Amino acid sequence: MGKGFFKVPIAVNEPVKNYAPGSPERESVLKTYKEMYNSTVDVPLYINGKEIRTGNTGNIAPPHDHKHSLGSYHKAEKKHIQQAIDTALEARKSWSKTPWEQRAGIFLRAAELIAGPYRAKINAATMLGQSKNIYQAEIDASCELIDFLRFNVQFMTEIYAEQPQSTSGAWNRIEYRPLEGFIYAITPFNFTAIAGNLPASAALMGNVVVWKPSDSQVFSAKVLMDIFKEAGVPDGVINIVFGDPVMISDTILNSPDFAGIHFTGSTDVFKHLWKQIGQNITTYKTYPRIVGETGGKDFIIAHKSSNPIQIATAISRGAFEYQGQKCSAASRSYIPKSLWPEVKKQLVKDVKSFKMGSPEDMSNFITAVIHEGSFDKLASYIDQVKKDKNAEIVVGGGYDKSKGYFIEPTVILTADPKYTTMCTELFGPIMTIYVYEDAKWEETLHLVDATSGYALTGAVFSENRYALETAVDILQNAAGNFYINDKPTGAVVGQQPFGGARASGTNDKAGSKLNLLRWVSPRMIKETFIPPTDYRYPFLGE
Repeated sequence: MGKGFFKVPIAVNEPVKNYAPGSPERESVLKTYKEMYNSTVDVPLYINGKEIRTGNTGNIAPPHDHKHSLGSYHKAEKKHIQQAIDTALEARKSWSKTPWEQRAGIFLRAAELIAGPYRAKINAATMLGQSKNIYQAEIDASCELIDFLRFNVQFMTEIYAEQPQSTSGAWNRIEYRPLEGFIYAITPFNFTAIAGNLPASAALMGNVVVWKPSDSQVFSAKVLMDIFKEAGVPDGVINIVFGDPVMISDTILNSPDFAGIHFTGSTDVFKHLWKQIGQNITTYKTYPRIVGETGGKDFIIAHKSSNPIQIATAISRGAFEYQGQKCSAASRSYIPKSLWPEVKKQLVKDVKSFKMGSPEDMSNFITAVIHEGSFDKLASYIDQVKKDKNAEIVVGGGYDKSKGYFIEPTVILTADPKYTTMCTELFGPIMTIYVYEDAKWEETLHLVDATSGYALTGAVFSENRYALETAVDILQNAAGNFYINDKPTGAVVGQQPFGGARASGTNDKAGSKLNLLRWVSPRMIKETFIPPTDYRYPFLGE
């Protein structure tokens, strides 16, 4: 137990390196990229710190070069999942009692490992396995994950410092216990930072974790486990498994010791898991915490007072960075009729200037979508637009999967504000635009609010403060992260806590104390210094 009131280093956001031609960071990441591309990995399960190879493997390939193999990963059987659960529960006996400053030291060290010796490796792995260009890899796999680790430590100390009032006769104190049992972390392909944060944030608060990454993020997940191990995360605290998601979830959710789920992924999967947890509720020793961030149908709406070039830039970045594969990516826009000609002119110019190809060529703004299933779905929507009379392709619309899963950034114009691509989450580089009459500002705001069941991110552009005030009011439930005169992507830890409501999740705000509070169970302790010796109260007197 610590002997002192310890102060952790003040959290600051990690500076983003620029990777300009000739810079040392550019040379380092390209060298590492080539080394990793030309070698192969054999990724095991990690259970109780041991590497387990089952022989039942899946292939790892770059989405932009899918005929090339980076290696393979091993898939778990049911017995391995049970082993991971048992291991985590055994590790909990020591980890839950580990002083907070020791836990803090581990994850602060992990942040410094990423900032220094692992930076090129984690970025290169994200570029290769998830087809991110270097800037998208840098702001995700390095900077955001470093920020999560540093700020979570600071948030933890702030939580622990929140204590009730005491009197001279009694000392009241709250201890923030880890949850009783283990946490199930399910992480997506699109952000290495999310993949690292979901298990690490729960573990930081004294919990033990069984972690299932996306099959499309295994390459960088392996690097994350290497970092956690080197940072000093004890064996069994974070266990990583791959394989059949249904079998893994069924096994975990049937355990009486299941204490919570930390999830980022699709809305349908999250709803199914929630239902499954509800059906199993009598099995559990405690009510499980359910924390999830799911999909989005994120919007940009512009008022007639807006700057057309700013709107076009927000669409170009907000819709097409990382091929639109961000939960926060803009995929529907509402543009006033008076501004559309200028917005269209600039947007078409921007999109036509995008270079597309491998992230190894750092002049490429666009790379591939994550896998063939995503490619085929996106291509089918583009084909349908070409057939429909109430929609047209303004720019883009091409696709090719002969070498990589490349979808051209595509802008659709529709006369129907409820057209399919205005309502359906596609998770790709497709933006649909509806042009509205300038005078119908409030009517269009209500349309934005009612069009989608999601409520993750959204943006409004206006130079008119009354128009902005109206938008902020009408759209108050339409987005958990709401942006004024900015694109709806790029939330920074410690600055814009991230999460949405409605069908977009539980809005527990990753990158804030709110999320960490979900992974503790407070215990109130009252210590009375001089206990009473007579049951009688004054009101009983004659």
